[in-house]
Amino acid sequence: MAGQLQTAHATITDPGAPADAIAAAAHLEQQVFRLVVNQPDLVGPFSAAVPAELRAYAEGNVTAGTRLRAMTTRPRETFPDWRIVPPAPAGELLGYYKQAEATYGVPWAYLAGIHLVETRMGRIRGLSSAGAQGPMQFMPATWAAFGQGDVNDNRDAIMAAARYLKRNGAPDNMRNALWNYNHDNRYVDAVQLYALQMQADERSYYGYHGWQVYYVMVGGDALLHEGWSKAG
Repeated sequence: MAGQLQTAHATITDPGAPADAIAAAAHLEQQVFRLVVNQPDLVGPFSAAVPAELRAYAEGNVTAGTRLRAMTTRPRETFPDWRIVPPAPAGELLGYYKQAEATYGVPWAYLAGIHLVETRMGRIRGLSSAGAQGPMQFMPATWAAFGQGDVNDNRDAIMAAARYLKRNGAPDNMRNALWNYNHDNRYVDAVQLYALQMQADERSYYGYHGWQVYYVMVGGDALLHEGWSKAG
């Protein structure tokens, strides 16, 4: 697994790598991290086997995944009423994050981290169990206060997220801003850890952009591939 991560990360961080190779490497990277998160006894041996230059990256991702996994207290018996669609191009989304940073001062990597955790960069179309909607998952009342335009539009949702984070302390107190986005410190930890990886190396973002949608079911994690819908 350490060797697979090293190979995948080398492709992801290569600016000359073809898009399809980056997408395949990103999914492999995601699968490695998920396997380690789902089998805690692997964490120590995996970390020890990862090359020193990748160890902080690997440990950050495993910790983030562990925090998020802990938030799923009850595996589901039925699939969600979602559609899974391809994300907007990585460069397009990166432009929106950086536009929001230039406008509101919220570091772009935190916006990307929220987008990743909430809907896998906009792949998930449908309401959350709490009724949140859109690629950045806004509750209707919050969107009414901070949104402009279409809640399902990536740019509009990213700009609204930046306004909301700004209102709650960003960029000076990102932890408080994130906690107001989701009142769970495990969520805050995960978004911060993903953001730190992207701040350390912007190319890491292209890996996260390729991560797929997995849903925790009673019978095991299910991959909801692009094009999937509950209706079939």
